[in-house]
Amino acid sequence: MKINRYMKNKNYCVILAGGVGSRLWPLSRKGLPKQFIDFFGTGRTLLQQTYDRCCRIVSPDHIFIVTNNAYTGLVHEQLPEIDMGRVLSEPSRRNTAPCVAWAACHIYSIESQANIVIVPSDQLILKEKDFVDAMCKGFRFVSDYRRLLCVGMRPVRPETRYGYIQVGDDGNDGFYQVKTFTEKPERELAEVFVESGEFYWNAGIFLGNVEVIVEAFKSCVPELAARFDFEHNEGVYGADREEEFIREQYQFCPNISVEYGILEKSDNVYVMPCDFGWSDLGTWSTYYDALVEDDEGNVVLADEHFIYNSRACMVLTKNSDKTVVMEGLDNFLVVDTEDVLLICPKDDAGLLRKYMNDIYVKSGNKYM
Repeated sequence: MKINRYMKNKNYCVILAGGVGSRLWPLSRKGLPKQFIDFFGTGRTLLQQTYDRCCRIVSPDHIFIVTNNAYTGLVHEQLPEIDMGRVLSEPSRRNTAPCVAWAACHIYSIESQANIVIVPSDQLILKEKDFVDAMCKGFRFVSDYRRLLCVGMRPVRPETRYGYIQVGDDGNDGFYQVKTFTEKPERELAEVFVESGEFYWNAGIFLGNVEVIVEAFKSCVPELAARFDFEHNEGVYGADREEEFIREQYQFCPNISVEYGILEKSDNVYVMPCDFGWSDLGTWSTYYDALVEDDEGNVVLADEHFIYNSRACMVLTKNSDKTVVMEGLDNFLVVDTEDVLLICPKDDAGLLRKYMNDIYVKSGNKYM
């Protein structure tokens, strides 16, 4: 069944910018998470780069930012052109399903036939023209059909840090119905996924007509949908009492992701395979993978450095006046901030969690 034809002035974008980014500690902190940091020395933070991309696919006044209320000031500082009414500040963290449900209802109150793309604020996209072309193609698809659409990336290695989407055989014009979602598989299973050719990395980007998104929440997570139900709270969204209403409702919302909440449970979810130079900057290892290495596989983000007999290391210092001298390390991470020096194996996220827990027990939030 078709819905309204594609119209650019009905396309909206929701940028998710409320995460803490703890897996990129000690550079990413609770007070300044990764989406507000210029990781690549471009002069634009990850959030600003995401906003710039989204301005190429929808009108700037159709872009909404969902963030934690602790970061509302940072959003306005980095994106002063965003009207405060388009920054939705969560009173507490409840994963992505509640904030997407809220954003969908808010946009529904503005345009009941809106087409929405949900994008994280912490991704690297190298081929921006290909990204724009893919999103426009996706908008046309969800405008024509009552379906939810995920974005999948062809896996180039058996990655265990990404989620996977398995596609069916009924591909039509580059769109495939989703068979299964798998979150961060063990390496052996990831190898099977890559060899099969049936699986794509889940880019965490999805599109849908707002009516279809709202209906999916009603069907799959009725207790959550009831909290934000537009029909019974029509005068709330966009009004002065929306903030109070959301604060009252959020404390009762389940802590679940939008993938688990609706995408994995709906029977009308499709995937659009894409190639636009995508990387998820969720961990130091994925950050390392996104950067150019030297002949020994080292990534060094320091102005003055002397690296000897070391390979596959990542070195980052925030002090441009400091010279880095290093020898004899293999696959290590070295991060030097104003108050923390971290030296540890690069690919062991479990160790990083242990360090943070130990530091928290001794020093509280001082270094978090």
